[in-house]
Amino acid sequence: MDKSNPAIESLREKIKKANLPPDLVERTESLLSVSDSGNLVNIQSYIETLTLVPFSNATEDILDINKTKEVLDKNHYGLLEVKNRILEYLSSLILNLEKGRNSSDTPILCLVGIAGTGKTTLASSIAQSLGRSFERIAFGGLGDVASLRGESRNLPNAEPGLIVKRLIHGKSRNPVLLLDEIDRVVEASRADVMGVLLELLDPSQNMAFMDHYIDYPIDLSKVLFVATANNSTNISTAVLDRLEVIQMPSYSDEEKENIGKNYLFPKIIERCGLERGQIVFDEAVWPLLIRPLGFDSGIRSLERTLEGIARKVARRIVEGNLEKSAIIRIDSSNVKEFLA
Repeated sequence: MDKSNPAIESLREKIKKANLPPDLVERTESLLSVSDSGNLVNIQSYIETLTLVPFSNATEDILDINKTKEVLDKNHYGLLEVKNRILEYLSSLILNLEKGRNSSDTPILCLVGIAGTGKTTLASSIAQSLGRSFERIAFGGLGDVASLRGESRNLPNAEPGLIVKRLIHGKSRNPVLLLDEIDRVVEASRADVMGVLLELLDPSQNMAFMDHYIDYPIDLSKVLFVATANNSTNISTAVLDRLEVIQMPSYSDEEKENIGKNYLFPKIIERCGLERGQIVFDEAVWPLLIRPLGFDSGIRSLERTLEGIARKVARRIVEGNLEKSAIIRIDSSNVKEFLA
C-alpha cells in the first residue's frame, strides 16, 4: 500500500507522540505496512486505542497522611473506626511509595455495607487525598466477563474491556480504581468474573494483565484497587483472601441529621441551582426528613428526600410562583406538601 497514505501517516504521528513500549511500536508498524483499504479501518481503530492507553503516564502522589485525614474528615461525618483503618492502610502504602516500591503483598481494601453507608464516596476521598484520578467499575449485574477483559480485535465491533477503558478515561496508569459491588455479579458468570478479579488483585499476575482487544501485557501494579460489597457471602474464598474487609456501620438518627445539614444539603442546594440559605428547616422537621418511610441504616433515602424538596422549590421558582431570592422555611405546618 502507498506509504504516503495520509491516514497511515497520521497514525504514525500519533504513535510517535504516545510513548508506547518499543515492541508495541514495532507491532503497529508491522500492521501498517501490510494494511490495505479493506482492513485499514479496523487497524486504525486499534492503533488509536493503543495510543490512548497510559502505558507510562502517571500522576504524582501526595504522600501526606495529614492531608488524607483532612479530606476524610471534610467529606465524611463520624465513621471514626473506618477512617482509622483507612489511615493505617494508607500509611503503609505511603511508606512503600516513598521507598519507590509497591505494597504488593498488602490486601486490597474492601468496604462492606448496605447501600447509602458511604462506601463509594470514601473510595473517592482516598483518590482525592492521594492526588490520583478516581475511576469506577460497577459489578452489579455484570454478566459477561468479556466486558472486563475485552474482545479480540478480529471480531466485529470489538472493543477493549472496562479495565482498559477506565485507564484510558483516567489518563493515568496509577488511578484509584473502585471495583463496586463485587458481590452482585450475575450468578451464571460468577466463577469467571471472580477469576478475573483474582488476576487483578494478585500482584504476581496483575503486572501483565491481558486485555483481549489490546493483546499486550498491561502493568496494573501501580493501580490502587478498592472494592465494595453489600456482604461478603457471594465473594469467592480466593478473592476474599486478597481483601482487607472493613465493615461499614449503620448511621444513627443523630448522625444522619448532622450529615444531612452539613454534608448532603449544601451539595444538593448547589446541584439544584439554588443558593445557600434559601431553604431553611425547622429543627422539629428533621425526624420526618430522616425517617419518611421508617428506619433506614444508610443515608440514601435521606439524600433523595432532601433532593426532592430542593427540586420542588426550584420548580416553583422557575414557574414564577416564587421569587428567585425567596427564602423558604419548612416547618411542621408545611413539611408534608414538600414531602408529597
